[in-house]
Amino acid sequence: MKKIYTVIIFAALILFTHFGFAQDLKKEITLKDIYLNKKFNEHSVKGLRSMLDGEHFTTLKNNRKITKFSYKTGQAIKILFNTIENDFKIEDYTFSSDESKILLAVNAEYIYRRSYMADYYIYDIATKKLKKLSKNGKQKYAAFSPNALKVAFVRDNNIFTSDLQTNKEKQITFDGNFNYVINGGTDWVYEEEFAFTRAFFWSPTGNKIAYYKFDETDVPIFNMTKYNEELYPENYAFKYPKAGENNSIVSIHVYDLNNKTTQKIDVGAETDQYIPRIKWTTLENKLSVIRENRLQNHLEILIANVNNGKSEVIYSEKNEYYIERIDDWYMTMTDDGNYFIINSEKDGWNHLYLYDIQGNFINQITKGNWDVTDFIGLDSKNQRIYYQSAEESPLNKAVYSIKLDGTKKNKLSTKKGTNKANFSNGFKYYINYYSNANTPKLVSLHNNKGKLIRVLEDNKQLNQAIKDYNFVNAEFITINTPSSKWDLNAYIMKPANFDPNKKYPLLMFQYSGPGSQRTTDSWLRNMAWNQMLVQKGYIVACVDSRGTGARGEEFKKLTYGQLGKYETIDQIEVAEYLSSLSYIDENRTGIWGWSYGGFISTSSLLHGSDIFEMAIAVAPVSTYRFYDSIYTELYMGLPQDNKDGYDNNALLTHVDKLKGKFLLVHGTGDDNVHFQNSIELARKLTEANKQFDMQFYIDKAHSIRGKNTRYHLFTKLTEFILENL
Repeated sequence: MKKIYTVIIFAALILFTHFGFAQDLKKEITLKDIYLNKKFNEHSVKGLRSMLDGEHFTTLKNNRKITKFSYKTGQAIKILFNTIENDFKIEDYTFSSDESKILLAVNAEYIYRRSYMADYYIYDIATKKLKKLSKNGKQKYAAFSPNALKVAFVRDNNIFTSDLQTNKEKQITFDGNFNYVINGGTDWVYEEEFAFTRAFFWSPTGNKIAYYKFDETDVPIFNMTKYNEELYPENYAFKYPKAGENNSIVSIHVYDLNNKTTQKIDVGAETDQYIPRIKWTTLENKLSVIRENRLQNHLEILIANVNNGKSEVIYSEKNEYYIERIDDWYMTMTDDGNYFIINSEKDGWNHLYLYDIQGNFINQITKGNWDVTDFIGLDSKNQRIYYQSAEESPLNKAVYSIKLDGTKKNKLSTKKGTNKANFSNGFKYYINYYSNANTPKLVSLHNNKGKLIRVLEDNKQLNQAIKDYNFVNAEFITINTPSSKWDLNAYIMKPANFDPNKKYPLLMFQYSGPGSQRTTDSWLRNMAWNQMLVQKGYIVACVDSRGTGARGEEFKKLTYGQLGKYETIDQIEVAEYLSSLSYIDENRTGIWGWSYGGFISTSSLLHGSDIFEMAIAVAPVSTYRFYDSIYTELYMGLPQDNKDGYDNNALLTHVDKLKGKFLLVHGTGDDNVHFQNSIELARKLTEANKQFDMQFYIDKAHSIRGKNTRYHLFTKLTEFILENL
């Protein structure tokens, strides 16, 4: 009898596996494997630098080793620097103009998202000698002069130069003072929203330095407690301009290293404006300045004579809503200095345009009902530019080249999904970064015709883990909602043993911020965590609402002046549609998001209480009156001009509508979306007698990471979902 019993069990196991339950025999994804063991981490090729000859490139591995590779073969040629003999971690590195030296930023101490102080070293490749740049304290933003004889840097909000031959250090500015004046660096809001930190730039010969000066005197102070495991916590006070409040007064100056004089550049009489970029032209005495009004709907390009400071406007553009924020490549010039390239949405789509240096329109380079999503580079010699676009679909990104006159367009990337390219000097080769929704990053080396030379990173271990743990594919769908004239792009992930006759709980994820995308054919955010939830029997979905990117100006700018309104409507209506499907349990529908996504997930729960049973908000903006000036006013205008837009869509206004389960998460050290947002939301919910859960992370910034923080965070999120959905 015992033998028969054993046979029956074995046969049953075979049948059990055969009829669609193989998933149960696959490995189970755990939070420890994701966040502690890093089993599902995606690898890439980082710290990539093309060398002058266009035949070699370098990479930075594990923040420790700089290696030189051949473009032609993809093989490693030489290790240029290795920290094995030094106890430090390389944050960044740059070559001198003759590539004889490397400037190393090590032991970085981050201040905000992009800014950090570091110990900078100069490494001589030939002699293998390593020399500290300065012995007078850590520096910021160090950069070689074009002739490689000097390095400029910032310390204590002042600019210094160091002569590499004499080792003499010279101070250029003297009025720098924390929370009052910044020279050569950016204030908090420029760093965050205009995405740059080094605010000084060597002239073409290296005889002059153009730099920003930020007068923060009248910018209100934000106070943030840093606990630091100390008996008495630190009060960290820094200048943070919120919507409608005073910004820094920004001026542009040029220091002449030969005659030791400083010339102030005329950027106009208006001080309540922005200077998102300055760039030297090919001429030693000509500096381009990009200027925007406070509402960021009027942009001008100025050319300034640095000898006398006088400037003239060569280009002007206005927009009914706003002009998208300027990137580093904006106003890329041809090598002869006669022409420049800009991007604009003036025809309703983001495209590239060519102008001469006098500001005369030459031609529109790219055209069509699709957006250019990135400018990759300009090959002046062959009059050809390289760019990324969503021409085939907002879901997909491909790499193209095209002549400056708009002819002879050529598609380089071949794989459907998301492609991004990094070209060599001279544009003979490029390295392509590819992924799709179900394939992690593939980094490959190609010639400029698109021919594959070598695969540099294939994420072999991760691809094997995907098989071992039975990852399911994300399915892309479009959803037509009652309130939108556009179909909305979405993806959905179902359990491997999906049964259409069963009922599954639904968890939606989104970000929804202006111009953003989360529904793209690329390796998805939090993929392993999503797969873990799917293994546990959840259906996971994500939709890009109106206001998101790569679908033209009308779709994106619909949300202008009322952030949160249409995005919330779309998330609710999509959830209503999905909940109506036969295999979705309409009584178990949840939504979550981070930052802007936390704002929308909370708004969706408040306004869609009959649709959503649960929401999680990580670091949400509870009212855009609390958020920074540049971002908020770009999309909302000034609060004094748009009271209803600010207040009608704020979370604080609608706390009385809360019915479902709600988890609020925030880092107390968030310098971006301040903890104040969650504190005031918690206050209002309490006053409305609404029960909710809250988790805060001591001294953690907006990304909420460090040590085992991510493991703790996603354990909390997972448990909340399992308990309430």
